[in-house]
Amino acid sequence: MQDFSGKVAVVTGGASGIGRSIVKELLAAGAKVVVGDVEQAALDKVLAEFSEAGEITGVVTDVSSQTSLDTLADEVYAKYGVCHLLFNNAGVAAPSANVWETTENDWTWVHGVNVGGVMNGIRAFVPRMIEGGQEGHIINTSSGDGGISPLPYQSVYASSKAAVSCISECLAAQLQSEETRLSASVFYPSGGLLDTGIWTTDRNRPEELAREKAYDPVPTVADFKVAMEAAGVTLEVQDLDELARYCLQGIREQRFVIMIGVEEAEITLQERAARIGRSELPIDLAEIPQL
Repeated sequence: MQDFSGKVAVVTGGASGIGRSIVKELLAAGAKVVVGDVEQAALDKVLAEFSEAGEITGVVTDVSSQTSLDTLADEVYAKYGVCHLLFNNAGVAAPSANVWETTENDWTWVHGVNVGGVMNGIRAFVPRMIEGGQEGHIINTSSGDGGISPLPYQSVYASSKAAVSCISECLAAQLQSEETRLSASVFYPSGGLLDTGIWTTDRNRPEELAREKAYDPVPTVADFKVAMEAAGVTLEVQDLDELARYCLQGIREQRFVIMIGVEEAEITLQERAARIGRSELPIDLAEIPQL
């Protein structure tokens, strides 16, 4: 898909962070955008902010609910009769913890949003997109943390994003083998430190899935930057609008993996493969900051 002008795009988690920037760049490219987000106030804000930038609507959406995603799809198809671009972008994270100190609610909430949200989006939209017979594309947001190499203290989040990467690969292969007019990509937000709402996702955590144990305060972006610098890694903050433009260009270029600095990921994966080939732990603990 080379031209987004006039195309209908759906972005979950589109009211803040990377999702907001994707919405902004889609509008700049002439797309008609439907934003799905669980935060009413944030949704109202982004709709007001971009009201003159193009055609934009919003639907309060809880991606962990299949019913909520079906409702979003119903509204999109009732209004436009088509969806060309589906961005399964919404995501949350749990506090850093040893695996044995994570809780049932950590796993239920994070995997419900990050994995369930992608699957609910696929089930709600992809059958209709296939039936419509038009060219379309699905973009699932993963993370280098899990999709490439996990941070050991983020087992809940990293495992969810590893699952998103696997789902995306299977989806893309199946869309090709079934000879549909759809394709898929996995998007790895990258290029530097990402100052997004993922650092404060507890604001959207349902009371019934509150963490059962107390935990250390979630590190701020500044805390993480300091920890990485202590590990010898200097990170610059990535401009989110630039990242969104890179994502859209990746779609135009028909890339399955959309990631700034993907060459570095290749090196990381080669090193992990070599350790696996030696029956060793793939994670290099010396390179991992402990937060």
